[in-house]
Amino acid sequence: MIDLKKEFEKEMGNDFMGEVLFGEILSKHSGLATGGPADIFVNPSDAMSLKKCIMFASGKRIPVEILGGGTNVLMNDRGFRGMVITLKNFNMIKVINETSEKVELFVEAGMPLQRLLNRCAEKGYKGLECLAGIPGTVGGAIICNSGSFGQEIKDVIDSVVVISMSGMIKKIDRINIPFTYRASGLDKGLIVLSANITLERADPQEIRRSISDYLARKKAAQPIGARSAGCVFRNPDGDYAGRLIEEAGCKGLKVGGMEVSSVHANYIVNTGDGTSDDFIDLMKKVEQKVLDSAGIRLEPEVRILGDGTKK
Repeated sequence: MIDLKKEFEKEMGNDFMGEVLFGEILSKHSGLATGGPADIFVNPSDAMSLKKCIMFASGKRIPVEILGGGTNVLMNDRGFRGMVITLKNFNMIKVINETSEKVELFVEAGMPLQRLLNRCAEKGYKGLECLAGIPGTVGGAIICNSGSFGQEIKDVIDSVVVISMSGMIKKIDRINIPFTYRASGLDKGLIVLSANITLERADPQEIRRSISDYLARKKAAQPIGARSAGCVFRNPDGDYAGRLIEEAGCKGLKVGGMEVSSVHANYIVNTGDGTSDDFIDLMKKVEQKVLDSAGIRLEPEVRILGDGTKK
């Protein structure tokens, strides 16, 4: 087995800018506070350093996972045998074009959604209010086509810039991105670096009121602030996963330290000492109960980092 630390340092030399950690515990970066060590955990400072990391992993045939805000993802208790890349340093936002009615923004993938939303409220940029209360980053929101109450981030996207696992960087216009419910449709392996979005100009107070309204509605119906990975299952066509799970009698169901939320049944929350294995076991129980009661097999919305299997 190769010495990854030695090989990484040898190949990168002084060209890599950023932070690299070996054996970093992933629970530190998880919304659920679960997960074991990653072989390599890198936080590159620029696109060239990111490209070098990707090329290193590709050359060594090391699996790569991109980590945004650590939400909507389940990290294996036994860790990840590969490279985890975070884009936290990719957090620039700037105005590309502005008129009295609209503004075009360039936003990097590592920008936290709530920081972006606060900036837009401050400047009077309208169109992202549906993201209020959603944790994570711009890149993750694009990959998952995040949104709420009938609005999604795809509604404001003009284009995205991505990098492939071969190190090729390219721009993709919105018309060529096949967004669907909770998915971007981008080819697997593409990493979102940035996006251009167009928003409307509006009164900052109006935007803040809209954000407050969204947050109030979500707090009344979702376990905001609890340790979770967001919605566990996708909504099936014409129905809601939360309703089906509640009808199956799953609210309050527990496995170890993981529990189906009593606020919203499509959330599993860590009550204290829950593990990823607990989460997977509970998810399977919920899936089976819904299948038994409604004849519908729910599809997971949560992404499992690694294979998620017990060993």
